[in-house]
Amino acid sequence: MMESVLILGAKSDIGKALAREYARHGYDLILAARDAGTALRDFASDLRIRSQRNVILRSLDILSVEAHEDFYFSLGKRPAGVICVIGYMGDQTAASKDFREFKRITDTNYTAVACFLNVVANDFQRRRKGFIIGISSVAGDRGRKKNYIYGASKAALSAYLSGLRARLYPHGVHVMTVKPGFVKTRMTMAIKLPPILTATPEDAARQIYTAQKKDKDVIYVKGRWRLIMGIIRLIPERIFKAYCNF
Repeated sequence: MMESVLILGAKSDIGKALAREYARHGYDLILAARDAGTALRDFASDLRIRSQRNVILRSLDILSVEAHEDFYFSLGKRPAGVICVIGYMGDQTAASKDFREFKRITDTNYTAVACFLNVVANDFQRRRKGFIIGISSVAGDRGRKKNYIYGASKAALSAYLSGLRARLYPHGVHVMTVKPGFVKTRMTMAIKLPPILTATPEDAARQIYTAQKKDKDVIYVKGRWRLIMGIIRLIPERIFKAYCNF
């Protein structure tokens, strides 16, 4: 049996692009998402035909943390790698007033994801092999007025992946953090994004696959974002709080 990759959040445009990319390179796939059997049935059928790879659908609510361990070990033969594409922007205004929206943002982007990846990390450490890829965000590089709650949850994920990377490195397990920047997806169709800073899901998938094979630690899908966020981080706080309203 070929090695497989588990993709969490496989309903997303990037998740689907990653599924196609890894299938193209000979991996079997386990695609996990809420109501995966319904939401991904046609996509999985098409991918099986086009790639001649085995594609399994599994339903998972990442917020049901008590079920993580049972879900993972019910997979039978464990995957060679796990890619987490789960993310939730949420409503910043609502989250600043309603703890339920605040909790949904932080749990979906960080707490529940980290709980699941803990299960994976322990298994990979015992096996002394595997790779973990977490999709974080440039929003986590500095808290900004318009999305600091989302940004804080992604900053937490980036810090978690950094520590996990250091923990698992001696055990032969690769952990990679991905910061996509702007990506042209269904959710951003109505937004005018700058082409020079915007990737397609297919671009992101190709770069993620290539970087994973090269054991990269942190990548920005569009390299310009590394420079941009480096400059933003250097802006003094007294200036940033007064004039940077983006």
